[in-house]
Amino acid sequence: MGVKLKPLSEQTIVITGASSGIGRCTALMAAGRGAKVVAVARNETALKEVVNEIEAKGGQAAYVVADVSDAGQLDHAAETAVAKFGGFDTWINDAGVGIYGRLDEIPLEEKRRLFDVTFWGVVNGCQSALPQLRERGGAIINVGSVESDVALPLTGMYAAAKHAVKAYTDTLRMELDHDNIPVSVTLIKPSGIDTPFFKHARNHLEVEPQAAPPVYAPEVVAEAILHCAEHPTPDVVVGGAGKIISGMRKGSLRLTDKFMEATQFKAQKTDRPADMSNDSLFDAPSDRGAVHGDYKGHVMRSSTYTKAKLHPLVSTAVVAGVGLAVAAGVRRFGGRGD
Repeated sequence: MGVKLKPLSEQTIVITGASSGIGRCTALMAAGRGAKVVAVARNETALKEVVNEIEAKGGQAAYVVADVSDAGQLDHAAETAVAKFGGFDTWINDAGVGIYGRLDEIPLEEKRRLFDVTFWGVVNGCQSALPQLRERGGAIINVGSVESDVALPLTGMYAAAKHAVKAYTDTLRMELDHDNIPVSVTLIKPSGIDTPFFKHARNHLEVEPQAAPPVYAPEVVAEAILHCAEHPTPDVVVGGAGKIISGMRKGSLRLTDKFMEATQFKAQKTDRPADMSNDSLFDAPSDRGAVHGDYKGHVMRSSTYTKAKLHPLVSTAVVAGVGLAVAAGVRRFGGRGD
């Protein structure tokens, strides 16, 4: 059965993780294009800001304070969308938390908590969304990561959770399609994005972490998410850098490991002392919500690769170019040894 999705201007969209970063950016962008928005997160102050900003521009929005690790709280978010707007058409699972540190140094309770939010939060969101979407059709969009495909050192638990999100999303897509249920299921896999995620992460490093360059603006991810809310799409890598890394791993696991070891320990660290004041692993962050982070380097405002992926008429040439870049990169790295 072909899934038909409504234009954004006719949709109600539920977004978890909507208090900051990609989720907040997506909520504001969706409302700007006419969608009604239900913003879900733990930070009530930040959620009120999102709703106020949407309503000040003539949009319609509501918020629900919820911890995505609690299935009942997400059921309440779904019920709120039905009570406020008569239902919803797209459910976006964006909420997630991070931990920086070596796997053998991270306490078990922290590892479990990360999975409760970053993986089980997606599962809970899908479970809450499906009863409504089975009846009226629509989209589930899960935000994974390039680490759904390739693990980076120092973020091992996050990578493990995002690998699990990928497997869950792919399986759900197949099962719904097999049963002719009119729900599109998408996995979004961002590269490094300039959001407050890094200052909200639990940090066991001696310095503040950062996204490994090249780094993209959250608007690039929000554009991809909203495209998939209107056009059924199985998965999208946001940022050509992420596609190259994924391609490297498929080409040679050993060379990719060596490349990561040589570059990512340093690339993910700043020169600023560690600051745990905004840690959000167990509690809502203490700062006000924001879309953008504080990355000091160049932030890319668009991705030619992602635009091409979402618009197939030009994708063939771009994908071919990316493939050549991957091959050239692997050859250059391989020539250094191993």
